[in-house]
Amino acid sequence: MTVETAQALARNNTATPVSGMVIVVGIPSAGRRDIITAVIPHISRLTRQPDEIVICVPTTDDVDTKALSRLPCPVRVLVSQRGSCKQRNAILDAVPDADVVLFLDDDFLLAPSYLAEMEQLFLKNPDVDISTGTVIADGITGPGISVTKGLELLRNNPEPSEATPACTAYSGYGCNLAVRMSAVHIGGLRFDENLPLYGWLEDVDFSRVAARYGRVVSSPRLIGVHLGTKVGRTSSLRFGYSQIANPIYLMRKETMSLRHAAHQMGRNLLANLFKVWRPEPWIDRKGRLNGNLLALRHLVSGRLAPQNIENMD
Repeated sequence: MTVETAQALARNNTATPVSGMVIVVGIPSAGRRDIITAVIPHISRLTRQPDEIVICVPTTDDVDTKALSRLPCPVRVLVSQRGSCKQRNAILDAVPDADVVLFLDDDFLLAPSYLAEMEQLFLKNPDVDISTGTVIADGITGPGISVTKGLELLRNNPEPSEATPACTAYSGYGCNLAVRMSAVHIGGLRFDENLPLYGWLEDVDFSRVAARYGRVVSSPRLIGVHLGTKVGRTSSLRFGYSQIANPIYLMRKETMSLRHAAHQMGRNLLANLFKVWRPEPWIDRKGRLNGNLLALRHLVSGRLAPQNIENMD
């Protein structure tokens, strides 16, 4: 993945570790300038600052450079082709000397202790290659959560017990997924660019490949809120197609089991089928169902492929 443009927006663009590891926060985004502007300043609340923030967007119009310049840590903006997997790979390519990269969705709020806790997790557990946190509220399953409400939820969340350990997970959750860069280098780990645009289930695919080299864990001490902002997301037709095409693709490449793929497809197809008559105001169930049915027709005709969504309106 070639990065077309890189722009430094801080005092310097060389990550200097402030603690035991070089930790980079990577944020892929597209067409959500207002969301980034509202969310990213809250990174300054972290007790352990990232050594660098790298934001990857299709165009510099997608970021407010003035807002980024006020952050207390170095920030870089990369411009690359649109697509979650392409943008995540561009970030990996841009930070070869990092120890850990924490990928965040542009609408994810971190608890102040998140990075400090994450650093300790990786330092104390050299066998861990991927970590993901505990999402105490996820707006993706509802109408979305405001920044104000998200911050309130974090303030009111009880401190997790010191005795609660990280546990093995099937997959990291892409809205807050950290990867040890030594595993990236040794295993040649990449996000699969055959999962275009939104890249649904790219986190599962990446995690299952990484699990060949080390542990994938979820920690109750890594706390965050996923706002689930609805602006700038993939069309319902495309997303519905991906709900069928992507699990089948991952099953064929053996990064998702038949059981998990069947569960993903069955759950979403049934939800779209039964809720199309009384849909939630924030979900286009008809569009998703049409996408599901189109994918099933392509499956029968032998034309099914995740990349087909790039040619849809």
